[in-house]
Amino acid sequence: MSMKKVLIVDDSQTILSLIKSEIAQHTNIDPYYAETYKEANKLIRQHQGKFHAALLDLALPDAPNGEIVKLANASKIPAVILSATMNQELKDSVINKDVVDFVLKDNPASIKFAINAIQRTLHNYDTTILVVDDSPLYRQTLRESLTRIHLNVIEAENGEDALEKIKNNPHISLVITDYEMPKMNGITLTYNLRMHFQKDDLAVIAMSSLTKEDVVNSFLRVGANDFINKPFTHSEVVTRINANLDLIDLFKTLKDVANKDFLTGMFNRRYFFDSGVPIFKKNKRKVYPIAIAMIDIDKFKNINDTYGHDVGDDAIKEIKTILDDNLRDSDLVSRFGGEEFCILLEEINLINLKKLFEKVRLAFETNVIETNGIKISYTISTGICYGLMDTLDDMIKMSDEALYEAKTTGRNKVVIKEIL
Repeated sequence: MSMKKVLIVDDSQTILSLIKSEIAQHTNIDPYYAETYKEANKLIRQHQGKFHAALLDLALPDAPNGEIVKLANASKIPAVILSATMNQELKDSVINKDVVDFVLKDNPASIKFAINAIQRTLHNYDTTILVVDDSPLYRQTLRESLTRIHLNVIEAENGEDALEKIKNNPHISLVITDYEMPKMNGITLTYNLRMHFQKDDLAVIAMSSLTKEDVVNSFLRVGANDFINKPFTHSEVVTRINANLDLIDLFKTLKDVANKDFLTGMFNRRYFFDSGVPIFKKNKRKVYPIAIAMIDIDKFKNINDTYGHDVGDDAIKEIKTILDDNLRDSDLVSRFGGEEFCILLEEINLINLKKLFEKVRLAFETNVIETNGIKISYTISTGICYGLMDTLDDMIKMSDEALYEAKTTGRNKVVIKEIL
């Protein structure tokens, strides 16, 4: 997720220090700090109100009655309230404004809770939800609630329409569906969704005015994550949606930890085989040739010995940057270990394969990295196995042999072994 600007307003140096410490752990937050209403107003004017979220203390020296919320609301900045006091009258006065959450400064964990609420809001800008209901009124009500917390909303009027919308919008993270609808009801829709998406990939929240136990159980049995009774409140919908989206994000984080290399963010060797074997078998059945390319940095030990391991790490991370710029999204790229990377490409002919990896080789040859006050450059050697062999392992071994040949015959070259 890209960096997003957050306005933070609090007159306590102690609280600001704790907030700064917590925010330092979140690389997607670009913070701007103010201690008074006047300073906050100046920042908002300077940035033309373009903040993605705000963390606000209600009682400021020059605005003791929550005026800061009205200021943020005027620029449509969603706010998390962090306050030492929260009487009901004050809470009621700001509840209808663009307020995401209220957090009391009553325990050491409150700062973390507040930053988590900010994070959820920032994630919402990049999150899409599908609302499925045959009632235009309920769709409008849900849209208004969801857009208030800055989620992107797509609408469908029945189950069949919803399946088509998901097919055309694969980035949808959560589906809210009614039960009783024409053409395809919510239970059948949920069943169809679970044939293609796991609970940790796509959340489904069911809704119905029918609160009979068999309706709720039917939804849960076919794979719904949660259930909301109609009629509902804005607060209830937001709380349930945020909780389910947080779980989706958590599962994604756990998958990334298991499947991605910590240094580069690229897929690791384990993921390559988990995903690569089915791809290999599919092409084997169809008798379509694939390519396995093995890339290795030339004289990488010299980089580490001369400049240190920090520079060596930057050289390795540069591999991802250049490969991302040159390869297709469909190509399976992974860090196999050290300075060695493996790529699986399908639906590519030999001529285009040669052109592609010559382009990649040249991109490295002409590239210069500036790191730790120095400039370095390096080349790569590439070995490729093209065609089909008995197993994916066999093709990887063949690409390794091609890489060894590239290394021993001069480096900075591409060697392709074609399997006829």
